[in-house]
Amino acid sequence: MGTRVYRAVGGVSLSVRPGECLGVIGESGSGKSVTALSVMGLVASPPGVITGGAVRFEGEDLIGAPYETLRRRRGDRVAYIFQDPLATLHPLYRIGDQLAEAIRAHHSISAGEARERAIRLLNDVRIPNAGARIDDYPHKLSGGMRQRVSIAMALANEPDVIIADEPTTALDVTVQAQILALLDDLRRDRGLAIIFITHDFGVVAQLCDRIAVMYAGRIVEEGPTAAVLEAPAHPYTRRLIDCVPELGQGKRRLEAIPGLPPMVDALPEGCAFAPRCTKAVPDCARGDIALERTGTRAVRCLMPEESA
Repeated sequence: MGTRVYRAVGGVSLSVRPGECLGVIGESGSGKSVTALSVMGLVASPPGVITGGAVRFEGEDLIGAPYETLRRRRGDRVAYIFQDPLATLHPLYRIGDQLAEAIRAHHSISAGEARERAIRLLNDVRIPNAGARIDDYPHKLSGGMRQRVSIAMALANEPDVIIADEPTTALDVTVQAQILALLDDLRRDRGLAIIFITHDFGVVAQLCDRIAVMYAGRIVEEGPTAAVLEAPAHPYTRRLIDCVPELGQGKRRLEAIPGLPPMVDALPEGCAFAPRCTKAVPDCARGDIALERTGTRAVRCLMPEESA
């Protein structure tokens, strides 16, 4: 076993209310997925270890909770939608059987009742001819249809919270728009709280009420979606937005962020973004920088953007 310690996430504080969608955005390796997996204790261990903190759901701390407590919550009160539906669906079982199993794992109902509920779920996620498609195997469905089945599985037990880990990344733009509209309709109809992990500001603008921007395992900015997009406070958020092309706005140079994110086993002192930041000053590399809150906005920066 190696001796290096990789601190993938540290000091993250997030909250989400019923009916709200929180977008967690950042580059690959910023700690978004690890944060989401930590909520229900799904980080692979070994090698992953949760060394501290708390995850409170309805007042109950899930960190360190007994396995049976987490098992009752997983897929029932808190559900997860993964990026690749083929990682969720077993290729050798019909989708209806998999949906029924997800339901009967938490509720004592007959196989017939579970099948009927599974068909209703497929209708809810707008799969045409659900009564016939329920006996299909995953390979008979398109990528968009498989992701709809994954969403149906997440909704199977009417959860209070859904964690969606880049569920539209592998889909074409038309299907992506349909999936986002579906999630938005479902959360409004059912009062779901959604934590939506993505690296796409277009998705954030369409679906999310609030944004939390992550870098090197920490939250560097948080606030209402419109406010952050219109006036980003952290230089990292500004540079991320500058990387997004704008249609119909004339010629504009896309500003790539120089350098690479730091290795999490050798994080620099102070602000981890300082080596890549054009506004960095010597104090940025000295000691921890707190996440300062002002009203609905929060930023972890000594030299925030003036536009904010």
